[in-house]
Amino acid sequence: MRDDPTIVDLVHRARAGDQSAWDGLVERFAPLVWSVCRRYRLSGPDADDVGQNVWLRLLEHLTAIQEPAALPGWLATTTSRECLRTVRVSGVRDRKETVVDHDSPALAWTPSIEESLLAAERNDAVRAAFAQLPPRCQRLLALLVHEPPLSYTEIGDTLGVPVGGIGPTRARCLAKLRQCAPLAEFIANDPNVRGGEEHERPMVER
Repeated sequence: MRDDPTIVDLVHRARAGDQSAWDGLVERFAPLVWSVCRRYRLSGPDADDVGQNVWLRLLEHLTAIQEPAALPGWLATTTSRECLRTVRVSGVRDRKETVVDHDSPALAWTPSIEESLLAAERNDAVRAAFAQLPPRCQRLLALLVHEPPLSYTEIGDTLGVPVGGIGPTRARCLAKLRQCAPLAEFIANDPNVRGGEEHERPMVER
């Protein structure tokens, strides 16, 4: 994927220690990280822990990422690995607690390798499509998945738009997202996706 000038600028400035650039990277790619966490059905606290670990690892490895265009893929892969680790740890903890209660060990849901690869491919497509959206759409969708959730009034105040205009604008932005080449191609090749619904839910879950 061609380097996005905005991402390139943020990465270079963040490497130089610019806090505002770092904040910009976190804000820009937070929806990607949260969407991966939701795919693994993590609880709120577990998703928070994964997010913190991912941003910490990015801080440690930012200078090692040679191409800014590779950053979204790196984030998706790192988040997926952190989610898998959290799922395994939770499974072990649940089994231990169940044994103490003299019940049968609980089976933790763990995605198969196929599912993990599909999730990574899907998130890669969403990330690439998201990067092609107009800045205003990116900002709106990021606010819609903000943690903790923001009210429509807060989102409207932040964007300077009336509350009544958020819903229609959101619909238009999601339509544009599905029409972006990376996501449109993924949807066309995935028989499990119906009309992009699979992608719309993570983007607007509140």
